[in-house]
Amino acid sequence: MTTSSTKSEPILLEETRNGVRILRMNRPEVKNALSNDLTRELVRCLEEAGSDDEVRVIALTGNGGAFCSGADLTPRQPGDPKPDSVEQTTEVVVQLVTRMRVTCEKPVIAGVNGVAVGAGLALAMCADIRMASSAARFHPGYARVGTSPDCGLSWTLPAAIGREPAMRFFLEPQMHDAEAALALGIVGEVVEADGFDQAFVAYCEKIAEIAPLAATQTKRLVSRIGLPDDLEAHLRDELKYAARGLMSEDGREARRAMREKRKPVFGGK
Repeated sequence: MTTSSTKSEPILLEETRNGVRILRMNRPEVKNALSNDLTRELVRCLEEAGSDDEVRVIALTGNGGAFCSGADLTPRQPGDPKPDSVEQTTEVVVQLVTRMRVTCEKPVIAGVNGVAVGAGLALAMCADIRMASSAARFHPGYARVGTSPDCGLSWTLPAAIGREPAMRFFLEPQMHDAEAALALGIVGEVVEADGFDQAFVAYCEKIAEIAPLAATQTKRLVSRIGLPDDLEAHLRDELKYAARGLMSEDGREARRAMREKRKPVFGGK
């Protein structure tokens, strides 16, 4: 791994145990916010795990008290490396979503150990199975900052919970606890926070015990259901619209209002 976080630690920790490749996002200082570097590491590790015959299940979780707080919007500081272009960012997001949902034919299981917001929630929804800690919290994030979903969430969430519940979730932006997420169908199981990591890994190991061909063929078939005719085009449209919303006057007003802890006044521009 070439990119590091605080104290030169890898931004993505890898471990293989009993047929399970465990990936732990490791940017706890920013609640595991998704940078382009972290996204690229996820893509690389998914590709490696997908081609490793010793790996039967891929487990994704966060290090520290968060799963993923969304896209990393930290302002660039003097001396920071030049940011990626819009095209580069788009490409790495498209690769991540398509790898998790389609081209990686091994089950991907998300262990939502803490907050999952915006792109962090989208990342969890790209998994095939989701287990949540009782301490987990879920928020759509996007409307709060004046924009629309990206990272596949406008596809994966309606597919999981239905069209109207998804629209309500997106447009009634509020924090949902783990039990509310379970009731909506965002996650399939909630486990007590104490001992969550052990329970999560144990479940992944249980799924790894089934015949690899059964898991591969099942995911291949299930992944076809509800697949957009052109998934990559849909993902690119999501990112284009999300950027348009963030750059709009309403998007800037939404972020100002958040900083000033007041209700935003939108003008429709």
